[in-house]
Amino acid sequence: MNDGAALLRLAGVHTHIGRYHILHGVDLAVRRGRLTMLLGRNGAGKTTTLRTIMGLWRRSAGEIAFDGAPIGALDTPDIARLGIAYVPESMGIFGQLTVRENLLLATGPKGFDAARLDDVMGLFPALRQKWHNGAGSLSGGQKQMLAISRAIIEERRLLIVDEPTKGLAPAVIQLLIDAFLRLKQTATTILLVEQNFHMARSVGDEVAVMDDGRVVHAGAMADLAADEALQRQLLGLSLASHQ
Repeated sequence: MNDGAALLRLAGVHTHIGRYHILHGVDLAVRRGRLTMLLGRNGAGKTTTLRTIMGLWRRSAGEIAFDGAPIGALDTPDIARLGIAYVPESMGIFGQLTVRENLLLATGPKGFDAARLDDVMGLFPALRQKWHNGAGSLSGGQKQMLAISRAIIEERRLLIVDEPTKGLAPAVIQLLIDAFLRLKQTATTILLVEQNFHMARSVGDEVAVMDDGRVVHAGAMADLAADEALQRQLLGLSLASHQ
């Protein structure tokens, strides 16, 4: 893949967690204005890759660059201030606060930008109806919508999301697919870890597949979706079996 337009680039990244060597030289390019899927079996190193990008776990070797500048030595708040938003698998919302308060915490000192808020609520209209409800009372799907909304309530240069559809019903997954497709129309750059292959095929422009702490395949998502033999080789199953 030609990664000359990469907004985010990892080169030979290793990560140790305690005595465990998790990432074994990850090479990854996330191209500007594209949605890149990061796929792989459980334990392949996907979440560790995201956490290493965000500085939550420190790389032990290799380079991480954002828009051409090294970020591997930066602290997490400094990485976020570059315009990188991260939605972890745990979502990280504040259950004791309302939907409004959760979103307000993610804005700048001037509070909500009305046009931006309308755009975000347009992606997830259910949140408008729950505006003054405690976030802890939301359904699983609504909590995920809130987590993503909080990540993008201010304009971001890169959105990183870890398994947004985990445990959600098919109808809610379709709502998230529609939301990501609309986000793509705004030329938002997205790195998305996902186990739901219907979603991966529906929204992904490009794909990187991890195995044993390395990226073992990178290319167009459409090419992987069309090649069942390659799916079985890389993932141990076919996308057709996970509609």
